[in-house]
Amino acid sequence: MRALAIDVGGTKIYNTIVDETGKIVAEIEKRATPKTFEEIREVLSEIVKKHEDKADVIAFATAGAVNNENTGVLGSTGNIAAGYPNMNFVNLSTKKVFVENDANAAAWAEHILGSSKNCPYSVMLTLGTGVGGGIIVDNKLMKGKSGAAGEMHFKLYRDRRRKCTCGAYDCFEAYASGTGLMTTARDITNVPNATTYDVIGEVNAALEQTKGFEGLKTKTERLMLAASSKYVEAFLRWQDDILIGCIGLADIFDPNVIVLSGSMAQFVDVEYVESELNKEIVTTYTEVKLASAGNYSGMIGAALLAMGVGL
Repeated sequence: MRALAIDVGGTKIYNTIVDETGKIVAEIEKRATPKTFEEIREVLSEIVKKHEDKADVIAFATAGAVNNENTGVLGSTGNIAAGYPNMNFVNLSTKKVFVENDANAAAWAEHILGSSKNCPYSVMLTLGTGVGGGIIVDNKLMKGKSGAAGEMHFKLYRDRRRKCTCGAYDCFEAYASGTGLMTTARDITNVPNATTYDVIGEVNAALEQTKGFEGLKTKTERLMLAASSKYVEAFLRWQDDILIGCIGLADIFDPNVIVLSGSMAQFVDVEYVESELNKEIVTTYTEVKLASAGNYSGMIGAALLAMGVGL
């Protein structure tokens, strides 16, 4: 069995063919996401017409919360064309069409073949421009009453310091995302055009500086020793904001593992987060790991769900 997997994001649309083992068996095609709803629909229709004869099902991993029928998007995500929630995915093909939120799909890929494999309880955080989430409870994807479970917009603070993409203030996403790191850096350094690249550059320089220090186990310990840089201070604040969110998630869901994925996850000191988290949670020991299902886990997870793998 094979699925035509299509990942619809705010900036890029990817597609490929995935088999029931989760293996990508065709070329991965990439396009920029069009700016209008009509153009997005046209691109998706073109992809389906070109490739549907090679697949048994059509699987969409998409930005935005997806309904419990797995047929459509519940609401606009703010980073994609207005009207996108009106997309009639089912009518794009005569074959079975399955739709799932991209972070949920990635969480399923990790659950079936990645870092949370053989773990009946897991939480996955996708740290990128924003923050996505997927939660596995008793080997099932947690969807909630409407399909919107796993959205990482719980409050991290309550003093209305920072507006989030959802329109509310002080959500976890507003602090733990790449955008959050940039904003934290600008707040701490008072450099109005500071970027995440500036922060990571300073962090890497500080790590190089402390490379030979004996007795320092984690990257964070070395950074704390070298934290004369405001950019390094911003990075450590950002990492602690991620830690605070993970502590709450671990206490609520009591997972076997919290998996960190996305472009920003590679910079997190997982050993430090795991150690500090387990000093504070009231549940049993929770592992923290980096994702291992690959850069296209959204497409893989959506394909596996569409084909019923693991259900």
